[in-house]
Amino acid sequence: MSALISGDTEDVLSRLPDGTFQSCVTSPPYWSLRDYDIPGQIGLEDSVYAYIDHVAKVFSQVRRVLKDDGTLWLNIGDSYTSGGRTWRATDKKNPVRAMNVRPPTPDGLKPKDLIGVPWLLAFALQKEGWYLRADIVWNKPNCQPESVKDRPTRCHEYVFLFSKSEHYRYDPSAVRGPNGRNLRTVWDIHTRPYPEAHFATFPAALVEPCIKLGSSPNELILDPFIGSGTTGLVALKLDRRFVGIELNPSYLQIAENRLNGDLIR
Repeated sequence: MSALISGDTEDVLSRLPDGTFQSCVTSPPYWSLRDYDIPGQIGLEDSVYAYIDHVAKVFSQVRRVLKDDGTLWLNIGDSYTSGGRTWRATDKKNPVRAMNVRPPTPDGLKPKDLIGVPWLLAFALQKEGWYLRADIVWNKPNCQPESVKDRPTRCHEYVFLFSKSEHYRYDPSAVRGPNGRNLRTVWDIHTRPYPEAHFATFPAALVEPCIKLGSSPNELILDPFIGSGTTGLVALKLDRRFVGIELNPSYLQIAENRLNGDLIR
């Protein structure tokens, strides 16, 4: 049986028993990217370091509810310092990116610095006891153009593979690279936004190999930031079960409608 749960993910996870899930595939809200206007939201902390601490606490609970041979597949993007601006202008291609508030430039960084959020988080989780096993580059062949003149356009994000223990479930035969080779760490996957959801929805093609590599049919998959429901949808299509947690009621409704309209069981 699968489930969507409404609530603060850290609180919900704290009430779940140890060793429940075989794998977690997720993408938390990025820092300083969106204002969801939801009390308790992650991503608008006053500093990136407070954000890292907040997210690390969530994944401490994730680690507890994973089986000893479980894995975490964590998609996370980077961001730049605000340069002192307290707002973000409207983007014609992504109007939802406009924000009336932005956190200040973090201590120790300069205006226009690339912050390195993915690696700050990866090292924080490593320090908390996770095994950092791989940094996968999600290359986006259809990435959106940027109106920048002093650096290359960013066209990638990271997917980190963490394990709870030194020895863990990973089936290298489940997903192979070209000519049957062992899978490489650069994945070329097009973005495919879901019309009813926010622009940051990660594509099913990114979730699928993570679930195949780290679990078997009928096992339980966790997404503590389920968003529009992509992880749940892919889990069901691959004959897995899932639990998805979401704080934002509008996104939870999108996920429920999407799953009910497809193959919820």
